[in-house]
Amino acid sequence: MGILRCTILLLSLSAVCLPAYGRHDEPAASAGTDSPAGPAVEEMRRQRGLVDISHVFVPEGQWIFGGTASYSAHANDDYTFFIVEKINSDGYTFKVSPLIGYALRNNMALGMRFVYGRSLLKVDSGELNLGDEESGTHLTAEYYYSLKHSYSAAAIWRQYIPLGRNRRIALFNEMSLTLGGHQKKFAADSPVRGTYETGYSVSLGVSPGLIAFATNTMAVEVNVGVMGLSYTHAHQDHNRVREGDVKSSLMNFKINLLSIGLGVSFYL
Repeated sequence: MGILRCTILLLSLSAVCLPAYGRHDEPAASAGTDSPAGPAVEEMRRQRGLVDISHVFVPEGQWIFGGTASYSAHANDDYTFFIVEKINSDGYTFKVSPLIGYALRNNMALGMRFVYGRSLLKVDSGELNLGDEESGTHLTAEYYYSLKHSYSAAAIWRQYIPLGRNRRIALFNEMSLTLGGHQKKFAADSPVRGTYETGYSVSLGVSPGLIAFATNTMAVEVNVGVMGLSYTHAHQDHNRVREGDVKSSLMNFKINLLSIGLGVSFYL
């Protein structure tokens, strides 16, 4: 009786499990036969909901004009910053970056960006104090002067990514190839020792961003550098006597907070 009961129980379990197994298998088989081998790239983008390929945010043939500008100045009179005391200095930083572009296709534009920057720093005095007056370290600066000019031109490619059918806000990705140069002048100490420096740089960068139209033609843009490759070479002349060269390269694959840019552009 015990063996018979076990046999009946096993047959009952088999009868319940086999239909359940068939229900799971059948949709998988039909899905494999009915679905295509692989959707097209545009179809996959549409399915993700990130891009509506039928929506045009920046139409073909539109001109883009814009740019950014910034200026800052400072003046310190016996200022103390942590361990640096009696700072007497002044200076400024100026930067302007115009942009021109043209939409060759819907939601895609090519253009040029030009950048010019100038910075000045003059330090009349400053003291660095570490430890007490008797056994500590004390460093003083009586005179320091630094003037820098930088200029560059960049070819940019920009792809706009509409957010659904929103005609006011969209994402964009910008790639740029930049060639630039700079000039620097340094002077310090008394008697004065001076250094003159010239150099050039090459860089490739990726900067995603967000654009929002305030009016029908004016938009506000913000972008941030997340990836870049750069190479810089500089030649220095010290007091017209000694010469030196500096070469540096940088590979960056992280968000650079110092490269956040905010600007205004016009789409005509």
